[in-house]
Amino acid sequence: MTKYLLIMTFDGGQVDQPMDQWRPDEVDAHLDYYRRLNELLTASGELITHEVLAAPDVSKVVVSDGAAPVVTDGPFTEFKEWVAGYQLIDVDSEERALEIAALVSAAPGPGGRPTRSPIQVRRVMEQTPTAGAELSEWLGEALGQRPRS
Repeated sequence: MTKYLLIMTFDGGQVDQPMDQWRPDEVDAHLDYYRRLNELLTASGELITHEVLAAPDVSKVVVSDGAAPVVTDGPFTEFKEWVAGYQLIDVDSEERALEIAALVSAAPGPGGRPTRSPIQVRRVMEQTPTAGAELSEWLGEALGQRPRS
């Protein structure tokens, strides 16, 4: 089994209307869809965890040189790039991770139409590089400079 992180942002996909302008029944349908999907993935043993994140306006950015950290309120990315939440899944293949991401992307929006929100799918590394050579190899793979083994 391989773990993948499915990252959701506030990019509305094909929905231009902010959720606070949706009808209450449309918001309920959207949230019910996620709830049912998470229940199915939990029952199948594929969902490890899922979380909704607070908005960046209540988060902090920390920078440190090892001494006193500097804590600020920004800068932050554009609204549509904010990470809204995530699902951590453990699946048999990348294909299954992509299938699940497609289900997440198809959550209903206004009028029941799928939002088609972009879902970023990131494989969780099984081992963290512990030496310079391993890190160089990982960076090469990450940048597409070397074929994955």
